[in-house]
Amino acid sequence: MLFWLIVGCEIGFWILLFLGLFTRYVLKSPRFGKAVLLFVPLLDLILLCATTIDLHNGATAEFAHGLAAVYLGFTLVYASGLIKWADQYVANKFSTVDKVVESPIFGWDYTIYEWKQWLKGVGACAIAAVLLLLAIYYVNEPERTKALHDWFYSIFWILVTWLVCWPLWYTLFPKKNANH
Repeated sequence: MLFWLIVGCEIGFWILLFLGLFTRYVLKSPRFGKAVLLFVPLLDLILLCATTIDLHNGATAEFAHGLAAVYLGFTLVYASGLIKWADQYVANKFSTVDKVVESPIFGWDYTIYEWKQWLKGVGACAIAAVLLLLAIYYVNEPERTKALHDWFYSIFWILVTWLVCWPLWYTLFPKKNANH
């Protein structure tokens, strides 16, 4: 059941993002659109409360409990940036003045971008690890929290794979400008 709540929170995020931007730019109501976007953190709070209540009521931690922690870590770190990017993108589509035209990045600028994204991922994983530890200590029954312990290995390998495939790769082989 918790897994489907995570899926629902993700779908809810995109629905709220769409409704907020639609209200802001199509219906020309920026204040109401911003108010809709302020409901996005409520989804995270609902997921956190549902996970806590489930564990409090005696549930044995499963894959979904750990996934909830990782999902929360990543949404806390990446959601605001995604919302800002989407807002700017839609603003450019619907605005006739002050359009922001970003040139594609390559070379060392792209390498630095990848390192920054990975460091944000480290932050997201650190938040997830703290949430996992809090859940483990809250339940305080090792036989009920084994699935949460397993997530530390997953977090580690996510970060190592990400490190090797993107920031290290582009450090060794900087992205070239496709026009040259």
